[in-house]
Amino acid sequence: MSLVKYEILNKVAEVSSFTKAAEALGLTQSAVSHAVSSLEKECGFALIHRSRTGVTLTSEGQTMLRAMRQVLDANELLQQEAAHILGVTRGKLRIGVISSISSNWMPEIIRIMDNQFPGIQVELREGDYYEIEQWLQGGVVDAGFLNGQKSEQFQFIELVQDPLLCIVSNQSSLYNRAEIDIAELEDMPFIMTSYRGTNDVKVLLEQYHVKPNIRFELSEEVGIISMISHHLGISILPRLVINRLPSSLKAIPLKQGGYRTIGLAMKHQASPVTKKFAEILSAWLKEK
Repeated sequence: MSLVKYEILNKVAEVSSFTKAAEALGLTQSAVSHAVSSLEKECGFALIHRSRTGVTLTSEGQTMLRAMRQVLDANELLQQEAAHILGVTRGKLRIGVISSISSNWMPEIIRIMDNQFPGIQVELREGDYYEIEQWLQGGVVDAGFLNGQKSEQFQFIELVQDPLLCIVSNQSSLYNRAEIDIAELEDMPFIMTSYRGTNDVKVLLEQYHVKPNIRFELSEEVGIISMISHHLGISILPRLVINRLPSSLKAIPLKQGGYRTIGLAMKHQASPVTKKFAEILSAWLKEK
């Protein structure tokens, strides 16, 4: 077995396609197919289930890929440590991001890293908190943004406390308020954020025993804002996701406060490249 074959299987599992994996790796489809078949012969069992809709890992393939990713991670760490000893910062960095971070923070952070450390190759993978935690546990990403400490497997660096604000339209009775008591949201038509993992808005409402009338649950903030713009309800959203509200909407602080804690989770024995990213990110946030 070889690292190249491990990398090929890892990419096939990531994109669920031989063709897309070949394009991403700069190989032919036949080379990818041959590498996977060779791995299956060496293992003695099927790793991939092939169908008309694409390819998926077998249960044995999932088990083997977890072990292969550990080998790939160890090899990447070995190369980074060697470069670090030579005084050169280089290597691959895979980061799990939520949408508000990818749009608000990452463009500037990547620009800084490209200028200061052109040898670091940054890969972003966008998902919700649950997906990012799963990627961290499975070795799919090296670091990820979460809304609180999720596992003893990771070290968690708290970065910011992002305020939760009430979003209302100009037809709402709450529109002219300087602040809103969360108790006033009881039974009001409400557009709830919907994603897997700890839902900061639901936690806040439960903390104060408030039960709004949930009309819709949407995972995309753009959809929630559109619903409010059409006067179909109100919502609570983090400040980071509402930088460009329509003029007919207003973000109003809650009397009780409320925020989500955003932090960076990474392995306890993080690679030099991951540590460098955490340093740059923390320094940038302090200057904001």
